[in-house]
Amino acid sequence: MTAEPQQQTLTFRCPPELEPILPKPSPAILGLPDWFKTMPAAAFSALQQSEQLTLKKCPPFIDAMTSGFLLPLVCDLRVEGGTFSWDFSPPSGAITSYTRSPIDFHDNVQVVGTPYFADDRFIIKFNNFWTIESPPGYSLLITHPINRTDLPFTTLTGLIDTDLYRDNFINFPAWWRDENFEGVLAKGTPIAQCIPVKRDLWEARFETITGDGVRKLQETSVAVTSTRGVYRRQFRARKR
Repeated sequence: MTAEPQQQTLTFRCPPELEPILPKPSPAILGLPDWFKTMPAAAFSALQQSEQLTLKKCPPFIDAMTSGFLLPLVCDLRVEGGTFSWDFSPPSGAITSYTRSPIDFHDNVQVVGTPYFADDRFIIKFNNFWTIESPPGYSLLITHPINRTDLPFTTLTGLIDTDLYRDNFINFPAWWRDENFEGVLAKGTPIAQCIPVKRDLWEARFETITGDGVRKLQETSVAVTSTRGVYRRQFRARKR
């Protein structure tokens, strides 16, 4: 029996004048894309001549997609001919240091030597208007919405100690992957996924599988390949 998950809190704060107009970060479990919701749970394999479970029935795939919170795009973003445009005019308030634009950019020289570099392209930056505070000892892994290759961009991954760096906005650099994309990226589209990570010190230990471990491996291997749902019923820890 696994231990029950401990309730923790991420605190998102925004300037008060933006609170009525900003889409709020949401638990990732509420942001599953339409393609996942409509895909079949099983499909017939012509190669194996049998029904095969799809990713819709893969707990590790689902658990990754539903972990943490999704950060949404603040307004519609129109892309035409490689040009970005938007209609976003947030009201003024006491805090004057933040940008009023939903996107910005990084000079391409900042990614020179990486797969993201191109002579004629910038790295875009999604501006975020929420500060994020995690509990003491927890950092925040911020990454592209997991398994969302349908989105025309790829958000770069970073790890931020948000228990300490909690009083400033965190923006999300992204590589615009689909140069042929034309249309509107809708307000609320997930632009980043944030997953709290407890800071612990880890070391690697290496062993061989011997003795009772051989029996357990063989029994587990047979169980998961011969009976559907074994991992979900016997090995999957409760997440929420």
